[in-house]
Amino acid sequence: MKFRTKLRGIRVNLADRRTERVARRRLSAELAAFQTPAERAELDVILARHTREETREIREILSRQDYGRQRAGNLIGSRRG
Repeated sequence: MKFRTKLRGIRVNLADRRTERVARRRLSAELAAFQTPAERAELDVILARHTREETREIREILSRQDYGRQRAGNLIGSRRG
């Protein structure tokens, strides 16, 4: 395989990964808007209409966001010393 072909393949791969990261960040920002219990319940109803595989990425993002909120809440109220 020629060097130029390999280089082009690498560039395409990097561009694809960059596009995926931007899309994932955008999705994460959109999902972060669902904060109240009612909003999350509505989102859970919507997700329940689809398979686990179809909603895997969304569920992972929501899980990370929930963990981050819980951790931030615990850190704000805790005192050490």
